[in-house]
Amino acid sequence: MKTIILCGGTGTRMKEETEFKPKPLVLVGGKPILWHIMKIYAHYGFNEFVIALGYKGEMIKEYFLNERTLLNDFTLETKTGDITLHNNECEDFKITFVDTGLHSLTGERVRRLKDHIGEDEHFMVTYGDGVANIDIEDLVRFHKTQESEGTITAVKPGTRFGFLDIDEDSKKLKSFFQHKITHDEDDHSKDTINGGFMVFNKSVLDKIEKDSMIEEIFPKLIEDKALSVYSHAGKWKCMDTYKEVEEMNKLWDVEPFWKIWN
Repeated sequence: MKTIILCGGTGTRMKEETEFKPKPLVLVGGKPILWHIMKIYAHYGFNEFVIALGYKGEMIKEYFLNERTLLNDFTLETKTGDITLHNNECEDFKITFVDTGLHSLTGERVRRLKDHIGEDEHFMVTYGDGVANIDIEDLVRFHKTQESEGTITAVKPGTRFGFLDIDEDSKKLKSFFQHKITHDEDDHSKDTINGGFMVFNKSVLDKIEKDSMIEEIFPKLIEDKALSVYSHAGKWKCMDTYKEVEEMNKLWDVEPFWKIWN
C-alpha cells in the first residue's frame, strides 16, 4: 500500500523557514520533518511513498537524490564520475516524486496521483508537517474492518483546524466543521480534529472534485455513511508556524514521542 504525502504548499505561516525551502524540508533534530513522517510509516512496513510536489519541489528531489553521498563516506573518481560508498546509512524508502502543480489544492494534488497508486485497493494520505506516535498498522486494520471508503484519524491537540463530530457507536463521522484561523485562537482548546493520517479506498479518487481541498470529499462520504474515524489516544503535533518548529526541535531533544522506530 502506498502513502501519499502532501508536500506542495508554500508554508506561508513560517516564512522564516519557507522563504528558502519547502516546509517538508524544515529540519527537526537535523533531519527534514518529511523524513520523520516517512520513518513513522516505514516502521510498520509501509515504505512506498508518492510525494505530491509543488512549491520548491526540486529541493525535495535533490535532498533524496543526494542523501547517500551526504550521509556516507565515499570515494569519487572525478574522471569517470564513479562513486564508491564506504558505508550505507540510507533509509529503505521507495519514493515516487510527482509535480502536482505550484498552486494546486490538496484534493487536486491527490486526484493527479491516480496513475501512481498502482493496483492497490487502498492508499494512505498524510500532510507533510504532522507527526504522532500512531500505530499505522492498527489504523489500516481498522479501516478495512469498518468497510468504509475513507478513514481519518482523530486527535486532541488543542489547535485550530477542522473539528470532528463522531458517532461513537459506528465510529463514522457525522459532520466536519472547517474552522477558520483567526489571530485570537485559543491554543488550549481540546476539540477533536483531523490529525492527517488517512486511509482511502481507490474508488475515492474518482469522487474528488477538480481544484478542491481533500477535506471537501468528507461531506460526500459522510452523506453515504462511508467515512470512519480512527481515534488516536496518543500524542500528535503539527508544525505550522516557526514557533512550532522551535517546539518540535525541543521535543526531539527531550521527548521525541513520535520516534517509534529503533
